Amino acid sequence: MSHVDQAKSDDLYGLGTEPTPNASTYVKPQDMEWQDTRFEGIQIKVLYQNEEKGEMTCMLKWAPGATLPFHRHPELEQSYVIEGSFQDHDGICKAGEYVWRTAGSKHETYSAEGCVILAVYRKPNLFRSGPAY
Repeated sequence: MSHVDQAKSDDLYGLGTEPTPNASTYVKPQDMEWQDTRFEGIQIKVLYQNEEKGEMTCMLKWAPGATLPFHRHPELEQSYVIEGSFQDHDGICKAGEYVWRTAGSKHETYSAEGCVILAVYRKPNLFRSGPAY
């Protein structure tokens, strides 16, 4: 039995053997401009966004001393620090480290030295002044 024939016989989910054409979207953050957010000292590059679902993957650039005001995460939030560090009441996340926060969690975040992070949101954060990323 050939490799393709074996794959067809083991195909429990009807996957087939052909990749989906044009299903990958390649993004080049290095070619994108940083955009200001409504939060002083924090800029953004949106890599993926589905406004209907509230999903977003982005890079955030924090100036030294920048603070993201007190907010709640309606869903899981994930952050990977590329450069620098940022922190909250639970600890500090440094370059090369990853932190995730549970749905419903609340905090304020701060970066003493500045940082660049990759953030993945399932829903926008909820601030006293309204939703935002």
